[in-house]
Amino acid sequence: ISGYSLVVQARDSGTPPLSSSVTVNVDISDVNDNGPVFTPANYTAVIQENKPVGTSILQLVVTDKDSFHNGPPFTFTILTGNEEEEFTLDPHGVLRSAVIFKHMVATEYVLCVQAKDSGKPQQVSHTYVQVRVIEESIHKPTAIPLEIFIVTMEDDFPGGVIGKIHATDQDVYDVLTYTLKSEQKSLFKVNSHDGKIIALGGLDNGKYVLNVSVSDGRFQVPIDVVVHVEQLLQEMLQNTVTIRFDNVSPEDFVGLHMHGFRRTLRNAVLSQKQDSLHIISIQPVAGSNQLDMLFAVQMHNGGFYKPAYLIQKLTNARRHLENVIRISAILEKNCSGLDCQEQHCEQSLSIDSHSLMAYSTARISFVCPRFYRNVRCMC
Repeated sequence: ISGYSLVVQARDSGTPPLSSSVTVNVDISDVNDNGPVFTPANYTAVIQENKPVGTSILQLVVTDKDSFHNGPPFTFTILTGNEEEEFTLDPHGVLRSAVIFKHMVATEYVLCVQAKDSGKPQQVSHTYVQVRVIEESIHKPTAIPLEIFIVTMEDDFPGGVIGKIHATDQDVYDVLTYTLKSEQKSLFKVNSHDGKIIALGGLDNGKYVLNVSVSDGRFQVPIDVVVHVEQLLQEMLQNTVTIRFDNVSPEDFVGLHMHGFRRTLRNAVLSQKQDSLHIISIQPVAGSNQLDMLFAVQMHNGGFYKPAYLIQKLTNARRHLENVIRISAILEKNCSGLDCQEQHCEQSLSIDSHSLMAYSTARISFVCPRFYRNVRCMC
């Protein structure tokens, strides 16, 4: 307990007795009776041979139960095991290499490390650090090419995470880092640790080929990353049709079915080769295991096919479409449950371009805006 607050009352012996009160605060000052504590109590670390001088090997973690003026900053010292000065230990507890290690020279080092707190008198604790030297990387990293599709309203892309690079390495202790060529950093960023790709706001319509690479410290391997950005037109939203699927997650649809279904859908609904199919969004149906895919078809002259025409085409080709994935329903209007006839149902569709959904797999990522469908009876 670091302190007490007491209320003390003095009462006299008169008639009637009079009194007054005062608050007495008692602070309990801390003495340095707790030593630093290493977590874990002892450490094991690995470094590959031929790593450059200054390579980070280990971060020591130390806590102290005393108050702040009796705890950090801590003073770290290597007591034994560093007679040849192969290691350095900085004031933050980071153990680094001071030489280029060779697996043939030594395979293991055991260091005794001391941590001393800032109290008076100072308290001291010790830990042991076992450092193993392993052979340098012999395998190159391998990475899967990534294709990213972004759908956004006109000039209204807010930016965000749009996908993740999946890379592996057969060398167990290799740490992979990701880099993006500097001239592309005005539009995209890549997290150097986990390979997440971030797009900055305001992307223009078009195709972007990113110059990304992954390195294990010895080998550097290029990765094919292609980003397609499609900007929606307001007129598309008035001519959309929704296909609803059963028992499929957005990620499974993107990774397993989207390419094949897009190809089959184009064959089913496009009247001319110059027509364009636009998948606007996919999103789960709330409270179910169903998935809605919203699309429109643009004619080569710039206009859009009406939903009724597309639904007729889809109905005729439904058997072929279901060779790719099972369809639950084809929706133009969504008035089920409303007490009005179909021709008296008005539907409006709105897009929230600042609420993006990113469905990412190892090979393909689809980023699209959230949509809302509103229906009401006109009868």
